[in-house]
Amino acid sequence: MSIQLIGLTRPEMVDFVATLGEKPFRARQLWSWIYVKLAPDVGAMTDLPKEFRARLQADAPPFWPQMAEHRVAVDGTEKWLLEYPDGVHVETVYIPEVNRGTVCLSTQVGCSLSCPFCQTGTMGLTRNLTAAEIIGQVLFARAFLAPQGKRVTNVVIMGMGEPLYNYDAVVRAVRVLLDDCGLAIGTRRITLSTAGVAPRLGAIGRDLGVNLAISLHSVRNDVRDKIIPLNRKYNLESIQQAIRTYPLKKGRCFTWEYLLLDGVNDSLEDAQELVAFLKGIPSKVNLLGFNTWPGSPFKPSPPEVMLRFQEVLWRAKLVTVLRESRGADIAAACGQLKWMANASAKDGNILS
Repeated sequence: MSIQLIGLTRPEMVDFVATLGEKPFRARQLWSWIYVKLAPDVGAMTDLPKEFRARLQADAPPFWPQMAEHRVAVDGTEKWLLEYPDGVHVETVYIPEVNRGTVCLSTQVGCSLSCPFCQTGTMGLTRNLTAAEIIGQVLFARAFLAPQGKRVTNVVIMGMGEPLYNYDAVVRAVRVLLDDCGLAIGTRRITLSTAGVAPRLGAIGRDLGVNLAISLHSVRNDVRDKIIPLNRKYNLESIQQAIRTYPLKKGRCFTWEYLLLDGVNDSLEDAQELVAFLKGIPSKVNLLGFNTWPGSPFKPSPPEVMLRFQEVLWRAKLVTVLRESRGADIAAACGQLKWMANASAKDGNILS
């Protein structure tokens, strides 16, 4: 029977070692090896008694997924194709910046939402990731990057999949990421992005208190129905109602992701309607350019259109950022994640 050590909280780790007849300090040792020393497996835990280590090693799988492929973009963004023991793959992205390094985590193998602007949506859903598999992406990234002097300071849960359709595993994973005695990534440094599963929005505030980003992309239900089919189930009004009762922490705001698509949602009227939709809601708006991919039915809005759209929001005193696309040359940008093993080598620098 497999023993999954990562994904346990610290109290659960104590309970686990107790079932093996071990004292609580063994749990502290295990926790430190996994989350502080970044041991890849039980075999690396050299200060554990040989008998105890052998007992665990027989049934505990490696803590990190296997790297199937690695690419680096011209802007320094990195992307890994990671493989799990059952043969499925996900993509994980690292975005370096001057004072921080952000890892973009996947929560599902594929995605069931079928948003037509997103290449991941063309894959369908294979399965949810476990909490251990989500945490393992962070452990892998930290261990891989540390020898290069690169840090993981921030986490965004906006890779492959809809995190709120894998709620329990995501909550468990985030609680481990937050633990001060381990990875210690604070609530202000973790952002969860969702397409808007309205009944789950408030729970994120109550259960985790991390930053919340909502992929909005239109404030017209007829348009949003087409570009985010989930809107047919949870429409704009249900999202707005959930947000207005959300237990937002003092000094925080909601982040709204707005992907500008040429001739679809990028008019000045669209901008004015967005201003009206967000009235009275503490908000930051990220305006995103569309990242093309083979077979996509959309085109990016021209730069001058994006600037005019942004100006409308600025005039309304909305904090608005025109986000720079990162990693597009290796298909690591928003909406581009799909098995890169199936992509052409010309799409990026294959290192492994």
